[in-house]
Amino acid sequence: MAAKFRAIEIAPSVFWVGAIDWSIADFHGYLTSRGSTYNAYLILDEKITLIDTVKAPFRDEMIARISSVVAPEEIDYIVSNHSEMDHSGALLDMIRMVKPTKVFASIKGKEALAEHFHLSDDVVCAVDDEQVISLGKMHLQFIETRMLHWPDSMFTFLPERKLLFSQDGFGMHLASSKIFVDENDADIVAYEFKKYYANIVMPFPSQVQKAMRRVLSLKPSVEIIASDHGPIFRNKEEIENALAKYGKWCVGEGKREKVVVVYDTMWNSTEKMAAAISDGLAESGMEVKIMPLRKSHRSDIATELIDAKGLLVGSPTLNNSIFPTVADVMCYLKGLRPMNLVGGSFGSFGWSGQAPAELGKKLEEMKIRVVSEPMRVKYVPSDKDISECREFGFGIARAIKED
Repeated sequence: MAAKFRAIEIAPSVFWVGAIDWSIADFHGYLTSRGSTYNAYLILDEKITLIDTVKAPFRDEMIARISSVVAPEEIDYIVSNHSEMDHSGALLDMIRMVKPTKVFASIKGKEALAEHFHLSDDVVCAVDDEQVISLGKMHLQFIETRMLHWPDSMFTFLPERKLLFSQDGFGMHLASSKIFVDENDADIVAYEFKKYYANIVMPFPSQVQKAMRRVLSLKPSVEIIASDHGPIFRNKEEIENALAKYGKWCVGEGKREKVVVVYDTMWNSTEKMAAAISDGLAESGMEVKIMPLRKSHRSDIATELIDAKGLLVGSPTLNNSIFPTVADVMCYLKGLRPMNLVGGSFGSFGWSGQAPAELGKKLEEMKIRVVSEPMRVKYVPSDKDISECREFGFGIARAIKED
């Protein structure tokens, strides 16, 4: 028997009509071990309005949820807050089915949707920042949030319900049959919220600051935040907490004396170095998060850096260069641009030993303050080498405390 998908009312005359993706495990290189949702919302007013759509394979689930409330053909308006295909994948089919009076997007969104779907110029109506449209008894206010996290991105505010449709802002990858934040495990929500920021939003701190100012200035104040991924915030304390976290993260605050130690190893020599360095850090009072790349995903490493003050990276030398798994994570982290970090590099080698120095340069390119020469050990660490690795850890800890 086919599943009966139903809309869920999140505010008077406003419904969640999205889809739950229980099986997605990777999102652009980001490990989504708890799945995700593609959130779409339906507003019932004189002009029935759909806010965003879903990823293309989930179109029928969204349509079924819409149909539990109203015939899809009765939709008058569609708003596309963000043209990325996990939100607009079903848009073209909806336009063909619904034949809406208008499809709204930002100026850049109109351009992006036209290029995605090869639409004629009259299909999408571009809206300006702060433009307001009437739905009858309620209104929509559009808020441009360019580069949060695409050029086309915008928020949509429904003042009569104090409800902010925040596209990818304040989202998280978390599949759950419980669509509100307060219905889910608080620790899981906190981690996935931080992970989403670290892996999606972190490269855009100035844009986050601007968006935060806009959200905090909205009148009336926001009482519901409905993003395009994950559960919906409807509790005042939780909303204040989410806003406070974004406010800290976007300026590199909220960090503690914590060092993330990332490494890979060929014959366990670099691993022995990592253990000794971490021992020195811990003895100096640092919280240490050791993340061997054989079991640590790049997106979880990025998450740990949000509240860390230090990043140490270790690699053996392979073919006169950095070990491939370490190069992968460095490339990934460089794009995310973590803020306010002290760094260092280390590694073992057999005869050439370029990897630690190359890592040091990569850390500097990421604007991470490198406070020590690379720590290098030839072949297997001796007792003397292990002692020097511990001293290396002591030195990093001192630099963090003095920073």
